[in-house]
Amino acid sequence: MMEWLERNVPKLVLAPSFVAILIFVYGFIGWTAWISLTKSKLMPRYEIDGIGQYTRLFSAPRWDVAMNNLFVFGALFIIISIVIGLMLAIFLDQKIRAEGVLRTIYLYPMALSLIVTGTAWKWILNPGLGIQNMVRGWGFENFTFDWLIQPRMAIYTVVIAAIWQASGFVMALFLAGLRSVDTEIIRAAQVDGIPTHRIYTAIIIPTMAPIFLSAFIVLAHLAIKAFDLVIALTNGGPGYATDLPATYMYAMAFSRGDLGQAAASAMVMMAVIFAIVVPYLYSELRPRRDH
Repeated sequence: MMEWLERNVPKLVLAPSFVAILIFVYGFIGWTAWISLTKSKLMPRYEIDGIGQYTRLFSAPRWDVAMNNLFVFGALFIIISIVIGLMLAIFLDQKIRAEGVLRTIYLYPMALSLIVTGTAWKWILNPGLGIQNMVRGWGFENFTFDWLIQPRMAIYTVVIAAIWQASGFVMALFLAGLRSVDTEIIRAAQVDGIPTHRIYTAIIIPTMAPIFLSAFIVLAHLAIKAFDLVIALTNGGPGYATDLPATYMYAMAFSRGDLGQAAASAMVMMAVIFAIVVPYLYSELRPRRDH
């Protein structure tokens, strides 16, 4: 009996979690895929109708706006967050005295929820309350910074808030990578008279390629499923100028009562995430041959 328990207790302990994941994750993914092939509206229908929902989705102007916004938001968010995170990590890697304080300041936004970040930046960027009002109060009456209410510029306010939230996390990744570099290599390069900037660009940064890839995967995942930051900051507006796929899905499901469209958009989002994550997992998990 004791031997049986020793062999099977771990399985029994994990079984409820495994069943819950099987039902509430993979089961609902399957349910969503099924609904995306039906004519479901406010209530789900289960008669298969083909790919009509996907045809409607890709012909909807609002979905086009959401996908264009995702491209703009994702590209700027990922690139700028990585650049700022790397620069902050290199700065802290210089063993400055106030490193602990600065590291805490840089990491602080990561401790906040995206709802809090969105609300705070909504006040900061509000033309009547934030930066524009403050600068005009200093005497610069012609200063204008009203991106939050400009349909063409509002998506960039989301980019600003997201970068502020995520760059500290990226900095932490890169700082850990910098601290793991063999110091003997750096000392040898310094003895050879190689300038510090060349040591970073030619020796240290190229060895951190896996960290760059990890940061890209994490940031891309955050960009694709971005929802609460947009809702708190712009609520998808003006109009639907700052819609992203996640906010589009929410609007279809809970505002328009169109479950079929919401399910189709969810499946497209999942496909985009898989297109990014699966190659990464393949490259990380495939067996490596020793040469």
